[in-house]
Amino acid sequence: MFLLDGAMGTVLQQQGYLRPGDCPELSNIEHPQAIENIHRSYIKAGSDLIQTNTFGANRIKLSEYGCADKVKEICRAAMFNAKKAVDGTNTKILGDMGPTGKFITPLGDTDFEDVYQAYYEQASILAESGADILLIQTIIDIQEMRAAILAVKDAAPSIPIMCEFSFSEDGRTITGTTPEAAAVLLESLGASIIGANCSLGPDKLIPLITRMSDVSNLPLVIQPNAGLPKLIDGKTVFPLRPNDMAEYVQAMVNSGATYIGGCCGTSPEHLAAMKQALDRAVPYKRKTITPPTALTSRTSIVYIGGGHPPVIIGERINPTGRKALQKDLQEQNFVPIKTEALNQVKAGAHLLDINMGVPDVDQAALMENVVKELSMLVDTPLIIDSTSPAVLEKALRIYPGRTLINSVNADSSQMSAIFSIAKKYGAAVLCLPIGPKGIPESAAGRLALIKKIYKAALQTGLRHEDLLADPLVLTAASSTNAPKETLQTLRTYKETLKIPTVMGLSNISFGLPGRSGLNANFFSYGTGFWPQRSNYESITVRFNRCLCSFSSITRL
Repeated sequence: MFLLDGAMGTVLQQQGYLRPGDCPELSNIEHPQAIENIHRSYIKAGSDLIQTNTFGANRIKLSEYGCADKVKEICRAAMFNAKKAVDGTNTKILGDMGPTGKFITPLGDTDFEDVYQAYYEQASILAESGADILLIQTIIDIQEMRAAILAVKDAAPSIPIMCEFSFSEDGRTITGTTPEAAAVLLESLGASIIGANCSLGPDKLIPLITRMSDVSNLPLVIQPNAGLPKLIDGKTVFPLRPNDMAEYVQAMVNSGATYIGGCCGTSPEHLAAMKQALDRAVPYKRKTITPPTALTSRTSIVYIGGGHPPVIIGERINPTGRKALQKDLQEQNFVPIKTEALNQVKAGAHLLDINMGVPDVDQAALMENVVKELSMLVDTPLIIDSTSPAVLEKALRIYPGRTLINSVNADSSQMSAIFSIAKKYGAAVLCLPIGPKGIPESAAGRLALIKKIYKAALQTGLRHEDLLADPLVLTAASSTNAPKETLQTLRTYKETLKIPTVMGLSNISFGLPGRSGLNANFFSYGTGFWPQRSNYESITVRFNRCLCSFSSITRL
């Protein structure tokens, strides 16, 4: 277990170095000895890690003080002050990166790339100046956290990343993200340590860390405020005293956190009391979990496989063979797309597949616009349906969640490009058993191709929970053996690879009458291998034309 430090700004205020309206980060230059002394006081209190005074030292935030041109000067000075304080000790330095204070479009008016560049600049300087870990903290919007992580990974790929969200009393960030969705997304993006800070006192923050522990095996960090602030005689007062904070340390440990510190209102005295409590704390052994495959939007999470109920994917946002829809998209008319999305969610879809295969348009730009529109319209996670690296890159970069790429086959060049993008943006990948000779007729042949894809994915750095497999449902009208081989392929996937399976259910009835009934019956076989309903297996099913089947299937 490791002890972080506490607040910097409130201590500077108490010592008279920071007046209302001052830029806290300029103190690195104007009052370097004061900053060094505060760092030393935390080290003396027992902190194993200290945070540089660079919380707001990004170009966007500093512009509020007319200091946008001082990013390098401030960050270097902050690292110099921290290094002087830790000299001769084993204390590690966290390069602190806080929020920009802006919301990214479409929630706000700031472009994603501008936020990315601001964090890239700050992370580069902190890394070059000697930070041991880069800390992204007090983030209230998942999209800003994504921009920051991507920037840090590009600027300093070898340095660990600690990520801390700030949550409201309802257990969500201001823009609606839950601890579970945050944890899943952060782990998929490559964060090293995850958790929460600020906004709440320890009593409210501890349960949120426990919820993160339930869905992730990553090390956890907690840095609560010294209670919720109160305005007394015109001054902001934090109610929890040092001994009050210390009383919560064992509960912090029991939540699964291994990095414990303080945020607003905490002082070296608070951390000294917490250090004593941490030394007395009974160690807690977290239960190692098997992370389920999960996709997220900004505000929701959907689990696939691992004993969770079947998931329905709506696939009607696809212009293939639909001239009217193609024309609408060519004219940037997104009303039909929005209508399709809402109708599918109403009909029971848990995930929405987005395909923008429209001729004579910039499909990457079109996909980007549609993803922005739908991510504001529905909280259902989206699936990006394309094999074009350019389209995937555009969509995944701006999607505020963890998505699924649909899809990859056994072509080596395609696998390399798609797996690289999936790894960068933390996406899951749907694997199809298609080889040079097309789709094998037998389950064994399809399994061989999926094994090839699976092996290549793991070699690229993807994880077991990043992969899903599709048996590829062929219409029963094409071969009387097609349904049997599909079901056998599903069994073989689950018994051999134990990864979630996805089935394009309505393909089974293509070209046949009575499609809804056939789809529902085949669904029963595919999920439970009828009639052994107790052998209920999770499967993800995809619908294209047959939305009428939703009501029948969800009753099974």
